[in-house]
Amino acid sequence: MAEFVHITEARWARRIVRSGVAARSHGRAGGRGVYCVPVLPSFTLTYQWVRELRRWHAGVLVAVHLRLPDDEPVTVGRYGARPRHATAAEAVAAVRELDDPRGQEVFVPRAITSTEVRRIRDVPQGVGWRYLPAAHGGRPCPCPSCLPRGEYKAAKVRRRFSRDEPPKPKTELMTRLRTASSADEIIDVLYELGRARRGGAEELAYLAEHPDPYVRETLESVLRAYRGREARRLRERLRLSAPLGIG
Repeated sequence: MAEFVHITEARWARRIVRSGVAARSHGRAGGRGVYCVPVLPSFTLTYQWVRELRRWHAGVLVAVHLRLPDDEPVTVGRYGARPRHATAAEAVAAVRELDDPRGQEVFVPRAITSTEVRRIRDVPQGVGWRYLPAAHGGRPCPCPSCLPRGEYKAAKVRRRFSRDEPPKPKTELMTRLRTASSADEIIDVLYELGRARRGGAEELAYLAEHPDPYVRETLESVLRAYRGREARRLRERLRLSAPLGIG
């Protein structure tokens, strides 16, 4: 018999003991079933998915130990890659033989019955890797896909590891704005000013009368980064002016 571990939310524990593990997940090769990992000699590798799955599941996670027939059809492979078909015994052997089994997953294309559940145990919530197996010590990716909004310390990570260049000083941008000779140059500087809150908006008031509608439209958008009564007054003035924008 081949032994595996399935990580799930603790709130499902009683139901799993009574009815087994439902086939809720979609396999990468199609169909619905249950993801799991072979029981390995290393505690950390056996429960490697806990920390990553904590990003997507609220509450405490537990480990459901499963025992499946050796000839049970499954798929095995690294997450994100196309898996290969194998038996449960072959999947266990394939993962155990790897020098680095982090990120490996086995998919059982059916539900797990209650008789196949050996036990459910508590596990440390910080065990394993997060984001990707080799992420520790590397630069985190701040994109919304890798770091969803609302995640713990997401804003701090985005500020520290932003892919964009840091905003230029306001004094430098205002100098460029005063010497700009075309509407395109003015718009470029306005976009830079809009990357951060820049204090009072009085210095931009003269642009509300600019003859180019693109400049006025950009100014109205950029003023959202400004605080104060003057910024609100200018935005209202630009919204009411006719014509505003490119229409």
